[in-house]
Amino acid sequence: MAAPDYDVIVIGGGPGGYAAGLYNARAGFNTIVLEMLSAGGQMTLTETIENYPGLPEATDGFTLGDNMQRQAEAAGAKSEMTKVTGIELDGDLKIVHTSDMGDLTAYCVVVATGANARPLGLPNEAELADKGIHYCAACDGMRFRGKTVALVGGGNTALEDAALLARLCEKVYLIHRRGEYRAVQCFVDAIQQADNIEQVLCSVVDSVEIENGFQGVTVKDVDTGSLTFLPCDALFVSVGRDPNTEIVKGLCEMDGSGYIVADETTCTSVPGIFAVGDVRTKPMRQVVTAAADGAVSSVYTNQYISEVRAK
Repeated sequence: MAAPDYDVIVIGGGPGGYAAGLYNARAGFNTIVLEMLSAGGQMTLTETIENYPGLPEATDGFTLGDNMQRQAEAAGAKSEMTKVTGIELDGDLKIVHTSDMGDLTAYCVVVATGANARPLGLPNEAELADKGIHYCAACDGMRFRGKTVALVGGGNTALEDAALLARLCEKVYLIHRRGEYRAVQCFVDAIQQADNIEQVLCSVVDSVEIENGFQGVTVKDVDTGSLTFLPCDALFVSVGRDPNTEIVKGLCEMDGSGYIVADETTCTSVPGIFAVGDVRTKPMRQVVTAAADGAVSSVYTNQYISEVRAK
């Protein structure tokens, strides 16, 4: 078998990807990280990160991503900006198709392509991301301690997020387009027992009021069309996420929500392909859990490469 271009190709330059790049490079493997946009991935959209261990002073996602890239490269990992369009298997080797670098081969591929939060589709939503509209209660809830916030969503994650915010905030408006939640009963019970959560059912967010700073949201009753203004300091959106798994569809096993099936080992259904960070099935998606996945994956890339080379 001809030697591949790399021992390990990491697809995605977020915290999971660069942790994988760092650990694999330090283990002596020829490693490259392929990122489509910029170091840090979706993390770069976050202006304030306050819960990453070892950083007592808040930082921004762009700075943290840049530091992760420089650290991985200092250890020997390479970085290239390109779009990966697909992956093929060639025996024990993996062929990674790219938009402008041609085909690259490796023993192992670490998929760290993340998942995108679903937006509401408001006209000014993109401009207000992390500036009044937030997609992670665990990440940003602390910034609104003692204040009033709104949250839109009706599934398990949304109700968990609402309960978390209720512990931090003075008041939480819980907005859901239906008259009943899609969550399991224990989450519904917790919401109904919280005295600082106001349920706003059969309603959707019509607009966000931002004159002279974030003022609140206007909701529309889906039955009557009537509008109601809810004064608050932020809007949290918890209506689901879409994993970026196009490049492995039909290749790796996925769950019912489209995430790559991989447990805490990060091993997928395909030997030599690993899934780290938000793209895999997991209970919590945070910068720190993605970075941990990247480190863990290196244990199993090491095992796989050793086995292939021993053949």
